[in-house]
Amino acid sequence: MPDQHDRELQIIESVADAPPLKKFGAYAKLSGPGWLQGAITLGGGSLAGALYMGIISGYGLMWLQPLAMICGIIMLSAIAYVTLATEQKPFQQINRNLSPLLGYSWIFATILANIVWCMPQFALATGAIQQNLFSASVPKGLIVAVLLGIGLYVNFLYEAGAKGIKVFDNIIKVMVAIIVLSFFLVVVTLSKNGALPWGEILSGYLPDFSLLNRPASVFTGLIEQSSNSTWWNERIIGEQKDRIFTAFGTAVGINMTWLLPYTLLKKRWGAKHRGLSIVDLSIGLFIPFFLATSCVVIAAASQFHGKVDDVLLADGTPRPEMVEVVEKTLKGLESPTQVDTELAAMLVSRDSFALATTLEPLAGEAVSQKIFGVGVLGMAVSTIIILMLMNGIAFRELLAKQTAAAGAKGGSLIAQKWPYFLGCLIAGGAGSLGPFVWGGAAPYLAVPTSVIGGALIPIAYFTFLLLMNSKKVLGDKRPEGKARIIWNTLMITATTIATFGSIWAIHGKKLGSFPAGMLGVAFLVILFVVGLFSFLKHEKEAS
Repeated sequence: MPDQHDRELQIIESVADAPPLKKFGAYAKLSGPGWLQGAITLGGGSLAGALYMGIISGYGLMWLQPLAMICGIIMLSAIAYVTLATEQKPFQQINRNLSPLLGYSWIFATILANIVWCMPQFALATGAIQQNLFSASVPKGLIVAVLLGIGLYVNFLYEAGAKGIKVFDNIIKVMVAIIVLSFFLVVVTLSKNGALPWGEILSGYLPDFSLLNRPASVFTGLIEQSSNSTWWNERIIGEQKDRIFTAFGTAVGINMTWLLPYTLLKKRWGAKHRGLSIVDLSIGLFIPFFLATSCVVIAAASQFHGKVDDVLLADGTPRPEMVEVVEKTLKGLESPTQVDTELAAMLVSRDSFALATTLEPLAGEAVSQKIFGVGVLGMAVSTIIILMLMNGIAFRELLAKQTAAAGAKGGSLIAQKWPYFLGCLIAGGAGSLGPFVWGGAAPYLAVPTSVIGGALIPIAYFTFLLLMNSKKVLGDKRPEGKARIIWNTLMITATTIATFGSIWAIHGKKLGSFPAGMLGVAFLVILFVVGLFSFLKHEKEAS
């Protein structure tokens, strides 16, 4: 009786010459790794980025996150092509055919990102349970223990074999569907109440690059009336800059480039699965990401963009719980006026609980809080699971010699799998500290992680651009002719955008007085040079 892999190949071969719609339908039933990508990208970072995108730019940057995802999918498709053509682990390919500096930079950046970004996911899930779904009486320790247990159990299923992988895939698909449905229902509710300007929303999908260097129009009048228009222009443009990079960074992060090839190999996909892998990324990654982030931007823009009622009282003074936040926003501005206070109130970050609260008059308290709570909790839990998964895979690769030695000696399952579960536990264990320490630790952890991860996103892209052009690696499977021109055009464009975005965002980052961003830029340049010369050297040796 054929196993799951053989059945997949039979289906792929049966629709090889079928019409596009029939082929798409068959591929949709076989999708899997793309949903894991969707689960990791629909996390706290995407939620925060989409929320603030709506707050600071309204509907004007609706195009940004889809564009970031398109760039990411181009590169993920290239990563899938290289992986499926060679059916070999890319970490080893990069070390052998380019440079160990590139390979180890990639794996350590992935591990660091997994560990650090697991913390806010635990904090986000705890907040959803205590604020949106239940109450603060639910102990943090109990929530954290349950989340960690879920993460470990689902990852155990992933390592348990074919049946476990299928259960794992189905769990992730259900969680992603819940996330999308939750936020979609919010937008449906807003639309039914006539609260959405659909013409303005749809026009927001047309790229307007001027917003990269100017404040949104809702701020311009107040900026002119403020006590220091130059200060406010710089402040708002700087805020937009950080949020734009957040949107790009959370669309496809450094650890997502690590995850895809190993999940493809885990499912034993090969060269015949190349078409399926592209459809899989579209169904499991792009569509859920596009729908969920768009819905959050729309909801946030409708409730917060250019509005101050939830921050200021009727007399124009900050609400008691907002005094500290507004004062922090005004820090550095001499003798702020009432107009300055209004501008500061417009820029205040809001969380999912605040957004759900503003929707209560339209949807009712139970509906708004519960729907948002389910969506946010789904985001956090699915991301925790995948971050632990990625860290497990990374540790397994890092300790591959020890794992292989245990297997050669006929060691137990635990002896062979311990690096994987160690990686899962390290990410999950660090994440479990999130509800207790994330607020205080964020300035010290988020900056170096964003600098390292931001610097290495374009390097990951550049690395696979080189591999796609490597005759030594791909042999006769290297794209040629028009196909090669198309691949290179798309990949060079995506890599250029990622590089520009990384340098633009990280060059000014500081850890205290230490110029961490400039160090990240310098490291980026070094890796580019090392990668290019290593590629040319190995290609010359192979010719």
